[in-house]
Amino acid sequence: MNEVHTSDCSVAATSELIGSKWTALIIHDLSEGPRRFTQLEHACPGISPRTLSERLDMLEQQSIVSRRTYAESPPRVDYELTDKGEALLPIIDAMRKFGRAWLVSKPSARRKATTSPITTSAG
Repeated sequence: MNEVHTSDCSVAATSELIGSKWTALIIHDLSEGPRRFTQLEHACPGISPRTLSERLDMLEQQSIVSRRTYAESPPRVDYELTDKGEALLPIIDAMRKFGRAWLVSKPSARRKATTSPITTSAG
């Protein structure tokens, strides 16, 4: 077992990349396709525009996200995952599965429990 996780530790490097607040959610949102800044902002309630901008810049510098600017009026900018960013999706999917299994109750089960009449069966 590593006693110290140095910069050449692959787990530490990956954790540093996706471990900062909002980063995994941004990657998750971009997994559905290109998004504009405001779409990402609305998908992450509570994120400040400054923080979103910083996370997108960091992800762009790491070649996780690409930024595409369109020469339109008003200017339009889209963000999308690169191949390197898409390689992170199995990690994001594993986080989703873990969260569903261990952290978040299933909405459909809650909905059924609150809206379905209680039935009893004889026998």
